[in-house]
Amino acid sequence: MTTLPVRPGSQISRTRAHESAWSVAARTTGRVEGGTKVLLERWSIPTLRVALGFVFLAFGVLKFFPGMSPIEVLVGRTWNALTFGIVSGYPAMALTAAMESLVGLLLIVGVFQRFALAVLAVTFVGILSPLVFFTGELFTPAPTLTAQYIVKDVVLIAAAMVVASRALRPAPAQR
Repeated sequence: MTTLPVRPGSQISRTRAHESAWSVAARTTGRVEGGTKVLLERWSIPTLRVALGFVFLAFGVLKFFPGMSPIEVLVGRTWNALTFGIVSGYPAMALTAAMESLVGLLLIVGVFQRFALAVLAVTFVGILSPLVFFTGELFTPAPTLTAQYIVKDVVLIAAAMVVASRALRPAPAQR
């Protein structure tokens, strides 16, 4: 059996010579060097972090302007229920807008990610609360447009979990 050099210190048999460089690299190194997998491993989570930030920044800024957000009334009612009547109306919208905008900015810039994710977790409690407080209004009998607006946030929660998986990793040990 004849062997062919693949890279210094590594060889494969002639029967495997027909294999692509991708499959050889994947088999011998455990990953595809310089390929799509490396690109995805490097950029997918940072891209998801920035995209999640843009979504929260866009929807957060919108809430600063009365009458611009389609869920303005729901936000006020939800804060009213969560705070036992202490916060409602525009203060509720302003708090929500500030939280969402702050989270968005921090995720886009990539600083204070742990803090941003903690604020985001609190935000998600508020976002999902109407499903508990106003179930009868949101599902009559099929999900209303508002209910669909809230339920789609499950995707944002999953995205935040992926971003958190990278942000909450322990720092590599210093030599």
